[in-house]
Amino acid sequence: MKGSPIGRLPVLRLSALTVAALFVHGYHLGVEDGEIYVPAARKLLDPKLYPFATEFFLSHAHMSLFSPILAATAKLTHLSMDWTILCWYGLTLFAMVTSCWMLAVACFQSDRARWCSLLVITAVLTMPATNTGLLLMDPYLTARSLSTPLTIFALASFLARKYLRVAVAMVATAVVHPQMVVYLLFLTGVIWAVERFKTPVREQTPVMASLAACIGVLPTGFRLTPAEGAYREALYSRDYYFLSNWSWYHWLGMLAPLAILAWFWRGKLRATKPGFEQLSFALIPFGLLSIVAALIFSSSHNLDMFARLQPLRSFHLITIVFILLLGGVLGEYAAKRRPWVLAAISVPLALGMFYVARSTYPNSPQVEWPSESSSNPWVNTLLWVRRNTPEKAVFAVDSRYFNDDGTDVHGFRAVSGRSALADYYKDGGVAATFPALAPEWKQMSNATYGLNHFTVADFHHLQQEYPEITWTVVHAAAPAGMVCPYQIRGYAVCQIP
Repeated sequence: MKGSPIGRLPVLRLSALTVAALFVHGYHLGVEDGEIYVPAARKLLDPKLYPFATEFFLSHAHMSLFSPILAATAKLTHLSMDWTILCWYGLTLFAMVTSCWMLAVACFQSDRARWCSLLVITAVLTMPATNTGLLLMDPYLTARSLSTPLTIFALASFLARKYLRVAVAMVATAVVHPQMVVYLLFLTGVIWAVERFKTPVREQTPVMASLAACIGVLPTGFRLTPAEGAYREALYSRDYYFLSNWSWYHWLGMLAPLAILAWFWRGKLRATKPGFEQLSFALIPFGLLSIVAALIFSSSHNLDMFARLQPLRSFHLITIVFILLLGGVLGEYAAKRRPWVLAAISVPLALGMFYVARSTYPNSPQVEWPSESSSNPWVNTLLWVRRNTPEKAVFAVDSRYFNDDGTDVHGFRAVSGRSALADYYKDGGVAATFPALAPEWKQMSNATYGLNHFTVADFHHLQQEYPEITWTVVHAAAPAGMVCPYQIRGYAVCQIP
């Protein structure tokens, strides 16, 4: 079965897969890294918000146009930020499905291989990328939601020798997520170098210029010295930064795809295009060099500062491409004259991922549409805070609230639109990337540790340390002696006298 024309996109079927992906994997506002990205966009839209501790989300925002894009969209469309974020998530989900289709077209000749490739990647879209701390695509909006489909589009364009498209996609990726464009530059550089060795033909490509530009996006401020104090705690709380912390099954998940890719490269598989072989081979040195870099950074505490470069994030891209190639090979060989095989492969995967999604967010709807209320008690509390407290209010929340049963890792700042002292987990990740914030992060997170059991005297002591604090959210009974206008389903919102 020959493939359909390369230039023609099956828009209706891609749209249907986008809707299916939304309901299989879900959508959640302000969870996980959304606690970093969403507040920056809210503040750009309304500068009166977040008068305190903005450094814990603006540090990332200053390096990207992601937040300005959201704020500008909300202003132009007059949509609320919640609806703006949901609309952008839907667009990025469609862009991801479409870019994966384009890469499948660049690698496979037959429609059955292409569609099996696309169905498999759509079914497992939110699976982890080995032990990198990343999902292939998050069920919430972040800068990676834009950079990931742009990266796949750039790869597909590179294989199709559409170098102007490649350059545009690289620039777009760089301004949205400077870190992720480095991996794209490296991989396209490997493909280009391999092809140069194969043929004497010299082609003008933007790759070498892009690789030179890559130097300009590398972070600075690294020192050959062990991490100490608060920064060491923040850094080593990200155990996946260091290969010495990886278990055997993490190593298996990293090395097994490289071994299979080597077989793809040498196997001369049926109905594949040159791009299939090029990608299969290029991903091997791409992955191995990343592993070598990670091993070097883990070899001495004097290299602690370099661990935040996270070279193993390359396996985010490797995993996406590997699954696309594997799905296409399965479709080509297993689905010939058996079209039902496509459903037999993709439907169980989708059901399994749906189960994982419900297990990850058990107290929240599968798709969290913007609303004035929520079935999740924690989210409902934060929505009340957004509607009923002053924009300049500063909150104290237990610094370990991300681990509380029922929160489903919804970030306080992202959902409530109010300032808060630093939390231990998400703001700890910011401190691991920006060492100068580590002492402040440690002091704030220590000050609110165990807040759910504070007495009035404890809150008075906290307010002496941080006079800006005016409110608190307690996941427990309201503390005696405090005015708490909201007390519902185990949460209390109280003014600090």
